[in-house]
Amino acid sequence: MSSQDRTRMALVIVLVLAIVVAAGGTGFAAGWFLSPRIPLAPAASASQADLQQRFQLFWEAWSVIDREFNRDGPIDLQKAVYGAISGAVQSLGDPYTAFSPPAQAKILAQDLEGCFEGIGATVDLVDGLLTVVQPLEGSPAFKAGLLSNDVVLEVDGTPLKGMDLTQAIALIRGPKGSQVRLLIRREGMAEPFEVVLTRERIDLPTVSYHMLDDGIAYVRLAEFNSQATVRLQAALGELMRNEPRALIFDLRGNPGGYLHIAVQVASQFMRDGLVVTEKDSQGEITEYRVDGKGLALDVPLVVLVDGGSASASEIVAGALQDTGRATLIGRTTFGKGCVQATYTLSDGSAVRVTIARWYTPKGRQLDSGGLEPDIAVSPDTESTETTQDPVLERAREFILSPQPATTP
Repeated sequence: MSSQDRTRMALVIVLVLAIVVAAGGTGFAAGWFLSPRIPLAPAASASQADLQQRFQLFWEAWSVIDREFNRDGPIDLQKAVYGAISGAVQSLGDPYTAFSPPAQAKILAQDLEGCFEGIGATVDLVDGLLTVVQPLEGSPAFKAGLLSNDVVLEVDGTPLKGMDLTQAIALIRGPKGSQVRLLIRREGMAEPFEVVLTRERIDLPTVSYHMLDDGIAYVRLAEFNSQATVRLQAALGELMRNEPRALIFDLRGNPGGYLHIAVQVASQFMRDGLVVTEKDSQGEITEYRVDGKGLALDVPLVVLVDGGSASASEIVAGALQDTGRATLIGRTTFGKGCVQATYTLSDGSAVRVTIARWYTPKGRQLDSGGLEPDIAVSPDTESTETTQDPVLERAREFILSPQPATTP
């Protein structure tokens, strides 16, 4: 078989994987929000004959490109393969079904494990520039003096302009003990400057907690990664020893994670009952109920949410709200009511596919809607109040104010 034939065959295989969501023999990895067990069986949405006929048009177009395109060198076939998959996935019209090249897929997998090797700073693209949001305390970025709003212009001499977020992060991350050189632009400084950092293993701050005044316990969960349950249980065990009068559970800015972790987290606060219901494309319904013995079953509970609370965060908050276990305070949540499975392809890239929709115990489906808090704190209040965290303050006021008696 010629190299051109092998390339053609490989392209057919990955395109079929993208279109019909088959995943035989390539392995399985977790996505940003997953059902815990997904069978690796080919879908039957199209016959092989139909696929072959429809893809003939693709090969006609590719033949024209390969024959006629004016170029200085050979076509980057890998880039063409990834572009074809991305285009096929985007044609489905689902923002949560996506293709990830190997570097991006690796980053998502590492983040869901709760640790990675790199410099330890949260970053985002601001006006197309890679910008430091916050260095993690004690990390190489923190020790090197990187500041919020610093702009990373280059990594080891490679300009970041035009790169997407995951491409840039992939350059910055690397093996523990290795060095990386960043060119930084900082407001107030006339010229960019270089910083050399030694990468370390970074444990993401999944859970943070402490006791507030007036005997109120506070715990924040940053994401539903593989470490979330163990770390939350440790935090709750220590907080409950203080016999708090109430507990504030902060899910603001939490984008989600694993479905089974969401069930375990909700189970820390619920004695029994339904957490979430899942309905797949065939109409099959799966119920996920409280799992095991929780550590904070009876303490009065307030949950903080906002527009960044999504997916698994909404499952937990929705279950606690629907069952009357907690009062939600803050702002309307993101509104993501679907479940993805991620299938890892042979080169480390991945196809993430929406496989089901989920519903709260009262049957609410949250796509494009989100959870409405029981007590809303408007954006105007957040921007004008002198207090640093008006949502947290509103939660404290609610806990400390006399509650009306209920009729049995």
